[in-house]
Amino acid sequence: MPVPSPPIDAASPAPLAGRRLLLGVSGSIAAYKAAPLTRLLLQAGAEVQVILTESAAAFVTPLTLGTLSKKPVLTSFLRDAASGQWHNHVELGLWAEAYVIAPASANTLGQLANGLCPNLLSAVYLSARCPVFLAPAMDLDMYAHPAVQQNLQRLRSFGNHVFDSPAGELASGLSGPGRMLEPEQIVAALTTFFSKAKLQPGASLSEPAG
Repeated sequence: MPVPSPPIDAASPAPLAGRRLLLGVSGSIAAYKAAPLTRLLLQAGAEVQVILTESAAAFVTPLTLGTLSKKPVLTSFLRDAASGQWHNHVELGLWAEAYVIAPASANTLGQLANGLCPNLLSAVYLSARCPVFLAPAMDLDMYAHPAVQQNLQRLRSFGNHVFDSPAGELASGLSGPGRMLEPEQIVAALTTFFSKAKLQPGASLSEPAG
């Protein structure tokens, strides 16, 4: 279902206090926005667990996001290859009250729309029973491509919340739609969502699974 871009001061951040949020970060130049997004979510009182894809780590480091979130950033299935310990994607999907994937690259959107899980981020998505929020980010020609638009429509049909991609100057130097929604606006949208949910932190939500 489409999610309009709310004004930055849309609502009070109180509804996010105590919420368990997963933040998935995929490979896009907009991954740098994951740092202020993490900081804003924690300032709003949320507990944030970051999942970073291998390609996203080229744009923003696990050290940065781990320091901001105060939790080790998860980047792969294996926790300790020597002992065989692994990060359980099912448990992560059950733990979260919302899963925010920002930025969601064209590649990641294609994986999610087609049930592919080559990494921890997408595997958690397939296991998540909570509302899923997607913030696409890519160049305007990629964003406009029929394959990407079809994937976005399919993801909406699954019950996911897909943010609009506002127009503006892009990393390529071109200008048009494809930018990731600003962190302040994502926090405002989540605040509005949880305000309407009227549930105590930790309560199950009636939203469709991602």
